[in-house]
Amino acid sequence: MAEQQNQSKAQENLNHVLQGRRDKLAELQAAGKDPFQITKYDVTAHSMDVKDNFEEMEGKEVSVAGRMMFKRVMGKASFCNIQDLKGNIQAYVARDNIGEDPYKDFKKMDIGDIIGIKGTVFKTKAGEISIHAESVTLLSKSLQVLPEKFHGLTDTDTRYRQRYVDLIMNADVKETFIKRSKILAAIRKYLAGEGFMEVETPMLVANAGGAAARPFETHFNALDEDLKLRISLELYLKRLIVGGLERVYEIGRVFRNEGLDTRHNPEFTLMELYQAYTDYHGMMDLTENLYRYVAQEVLGTTKIVYNGIEMDLGQPFARMTMVDAVKKYSGVDFNEIHTLEEARAAAKEHHVEFEERHKKGDILNLFFEEFVEEHLVQPTFIMDHPIEISPLTKKKPENPEYVERFEFFMNGWEMANAYSELNDPIDQRERFRAQEELLAQGDEEANHTDEDFLNALEVGMPPTGGIGFGIDRMCMLLTDSAAIRDVLLFPTMKSLDK
Repeated sequence: MAEQQNQSKAQENLNHVLQGRRDKLAELQAAGKDPFQITKYDVTAHSMDVKDNFEEMEGKEVSVAGRMMFKRVMGKASFCNIQDLKGNIQAYVARDNIGEDPYKDFKKMDIGDIIGIKGTVFKTKAGEISIHAESVTLLSKSLQVLPEKFHGLTDTDTRYRQRYVDLIMNADVKETFIKRSKILAAIRKYLAGEGFMEVETPMLVANAGGAAARPFETHFNALDEDLKLRISLELYLKRLIVGGLERVYEIGRVFRNEGLDTRHNPEFTLMELYQAYTDYHGMMDLTENLYRYVAQEVLGTTKIVYNGIEMDLGQPFARMTMVDAVKKYSGVDFNEIHTLEEARAAAKEHHVEFEERHKKGDILNLFFEEFVEEHLVQPTFIMDHPIEISPLTKKKPENPEYVERFEFFMNGWEMANAYSELNDPIDQRERFRAQEELLAQGDEEANHTDEDFLNALEVGMPPTGGIGFGIDRMCMLLTDSAAIRDVLLFPTMKSLDK
């Protein structure tokens, strides 16, 4: 009962504060000082520009703008602190400098208001670099109350739903997303240097292929057709290889109708690239060089630390086959297993669960997931997957049960998936037919046959290496973020009214 009374009183106090802010806005508007009528403000420097270049800027006039995060009124002079994109800076606001009426207006400003300050750069007696204000302009009135400074915004659900407040209150969150932007810029810079073209392909598709995933479905009213949101970028990018664009890539959102966890969000950022006249070994070299370059460019080092574990991108990445990896960590050698019955027997002996529809290659992959993945902490390429789980990949000429494919692992996570791309249209049609059979058996993640893609292959696609990178997981590793939601500005959330 007492707790309910306290909550009720707190809400009453909050409502009183919120109404007070609206009253202040109404008063400003009545006096012809509506901040929402201001259309621009001439910003000449950010906070850290002033701090980092103090010796050059001391005594010079600057204009800064940002959100007021602190204010201390002391009679005829006051201090405030404003926060902008790059950091924060203190301002000294004196009545005799800005004028009596402007000083009265300043005293009525609230924490959270957006203000512009024009003044000269100086250092206080306490040694803090500050701005001696000559004018203070209210640029936008905050009608809400920011979280209390010392407790901050810590509830993760609220942080994800109200990312705008999260960015204001938590400097490390802002730094994470600044780094994410730099990671993407570094990727583009590296690939441009390697001669790749950035392209864009459709998000709304009739046939969502290129991955094992259940798509989201929608309806296009104008054509009265059902469409799907893409689950990968692959099949359209390969069409461009057929068209003669020899090195292409796309960084874009893809959509998979699956669950949420620390590494999965139903919409996420994927990068796929395709390079004519190379194979999966070429993709391994590109991956190794790209990861090294991005880490050095963004972090200044090729040694990264995630959750206290150091991973070294500067060393040659380990390379091993899936069969060898399963043998190393489970003791089962699939080179010695020749039939489906033997594979099922091995699975039962090692308590690996499988379904009736699973073939030998599927069971090998289940062994890999069960026994191997968690051990792949340092950068590792797992090569030569079974054909059953790789419907778009070239067979190994010397052993057609396996394909020229690798997955790149770090921290026990799959970070990238690459192929020597299948360019035989007859073989590809057979693979699609096998996928259709799985679909008929109830596998909602199996691919449909894509006739236009088959037609493109019949026109002729050169030998090609292709790869898909999980950009969000890359950002998690390079920013030491615990969950995918920590690197997505607006992660998918359940509606509050559900």
